[in-house]
Amino acid sequence: MTAYTALARKWRPHSFAEMTGQEHVLRALANALASGRVHHAFLFAGTRGVGKTTVARILAKCLNCECGVSATPCGECASCREIDAGRSVDLIEVDAASRTRVDDTRELLDNVQYAPTRSRYKIYLIDEVHMLSAHSFNALLKTLEEPPPHVKFLLATTDPQKLPVTVLSRCLQFNLKRLSVALISSRLTYILQAEQIAFEPAAVQLLAQAGDGSLRDALSLLDQLLAFGNGNALEADARAMLGTVERDHVLRVVELLAAGHAAPLLDYARALDERAPDYAQLLDQLAALLERVALKQLVPGFEGDELHPAELLERLAARIGAEDLQLYYQTAILGRRDLALAPDARTGFRMTLIRMLAFRPASAPGALAAPPVAASVRPGAAAPSATSSSAPEEQAAAAGSGGAAAVAGTSDAAPPTLSTLSAPSATPATLGPLDWSAIVAGLELQGMARQLASNCALLGREGAVVRLALDARSASLRTRVLEDKLAQALSRYFGGTVRLQIEVRDDAHETPARSAERIEAQQRTQAQMAFESDPIVGTFKERFGASVLPESVRPAKPLE
Repeated sequence: MTAYTALARKWRPHSFAEMTGQEHVLRALANALASGRVHHAFLFAGTRGVGKTTVARILAKCLNCECGVSATPCGECASCREIDAGRSVDLIEVDAASRTRVDDTRELLDNVQYAPTRSRYKIYLIDEVHMLSAHSFNALLKTLEEPPPHVKFLLATTDPQKLPVTVLSRCLQFNLKRLSVALISSRLTYILQAEQIAFEPAAVQLLAQAGDGSLRDALSLLDQLLAFGNGNALEADARAMLGTVERDHVLRVVELLAAGHAAPLLDYARALDERAPDYAQLLDQLAALLERVALKQLVPGFEGDELHPAELLERLAARIGAEDLQLYYQTAILGRRDLALAPDARTGFRMTLIRMLAFRPASAPGALAAPPVAASVRPGAAAPSATSSSAPEEQAAAAGSGGAAAVAGTSDAAPPTLSTLSAPSATPATLGPLDWSAIVAGLELQGMARQLASNCALLGREGAVVRLALDARSASLRTRVLEDKLAQALSRYFGGTVRLQIEVRDDAHETPARSAERIEAQQRTQAQMAFESDPIVGTFKERFGASVLPESVRPAKPLE
């Protein structure tokens, strides 16, 4: 039975041309070899599996090739074959992790003064050099500073910060980058085709992502997948081996988020728990899908990838607003970060989904509304206001009351809504300046675009042109994106194309936002007067010396 060679070893590059990525390092080495300016000590740093030792071995071949020093060793001479086979007597490979003692280093350097046995240079390749002890570095330092002309040092490390500055200053340093998913995927595809192994592109993409920047790790995972899948590399087997959730489940979560239905979304999350998923990976997959959808919205020609086809992204991009998409993505990555702090991973995942719905704009479908909070009064302390959260200035007023008891209260007055501010409804044909509030209430807008509309006043309409006056206090809302959203909403409202002419004005036009502020101020005044005249409040003032913080009094929200 023939011994099996792992793919990472079988497909190890033997020349710079076969290397995947690291062009910045290969170019510098090729130029140095071509010009004859080859330093005596090189340091290759980078995470595991990115090619540090491979580059060092190829460089050793370049230096000792019998055809001459160049960036393209022949690969056929005795020196090249011996280095490829790992039996060159003039390439001394040392694992510093297992030879950390100073005696080991001195023994290693005792032969530095002697000329190479057969090759042009005697080359010391020290892997994981940061593992050497301080005394070992001291023993190496003198030789590293003034080596004989026939000696080259090639050092490799995953943690260059642990190397003494005196060593770093004597080496040419090359930082090898983590490989991109696209590069790893391309290399895996090439190897699978060369090996004539049946595979699915989505499986290769999953392995490339799981490799986390390391080609060697990805090749090891490919070996594992071939054993798991009986010689094939299929998506279903890759997901089962890696413990990732099928993309259909992630897609369904996003679709339920877009619909804004909390109950079905949480029911589906409960069903997913039966599969015992890795919730950290699930949130990663969710964020990855949302990022691809955002790219599709921004760049309509974006073609997606093996895991996220363009048709899927186009369908989701049409269903989810850009603002909601950004909110979902931000919530997903924050939920991923805080997953370790949750009581358990399942709870953290479900709470992340709830946040995605709870923080949506109030006008969005499925947004979770906060229940009204009843007022309470106790002597010597400020009671909570009727709003779901206190404004910073209210907290400051309560904190600085000078020891007097603060009493917060509520009134039964209803808060203003756009419908209460609207003039009698009118058709577009009878459009007048007092109808803008009713129009805004009927527009399909949310978020910042609705704020833009609410801070405008209608100056008039002439054919397809609608003229608006924007309150100067809200001039920052005037952006091309928000204007386009408002124009599109008005076009749907009027049943025809609408073009906007917006003027920023300082004069006090009656915008829906100003109307809401005015009515809210009136209701707040009425609530404060009603609260002050309440007999119970009077009793607290008389018996306990309590005082009322007027700004803490808010009209009560009506119960739905």
